[in-house]
Amino acid sequence: MPVLAYREALNQAMTEEMERDDRVFLMGEEVAEYDGAYKVSQGMLKKFGARRVIDTPISGADSAVLASVRPWSACGRSSSS
Repeated sequence: MPVLAYREALNQAMTEEMERDDRVFLMGEEVAEYDGAYKVSQGMLKKFGARRVIDTPISGADSAVLASVRPWSACGRSSSS
């Protein structure tokens, strides 16, 4: 098993899930244009586009969870599987 930095492991897991299920998307503060504060979402905007990687205040991610869609957010993965 390769040794990965924590942020690389998170990026890899989110990317794998977004490739597997086109209903999964990422939203949060600075996750799109800025590639995440710690570069966790680096390259994801380019790979998945602005429809699935969305900059929004954290409260916007909460709204997506309540709507029973499948976001990855700064709060964690939605429990709606």
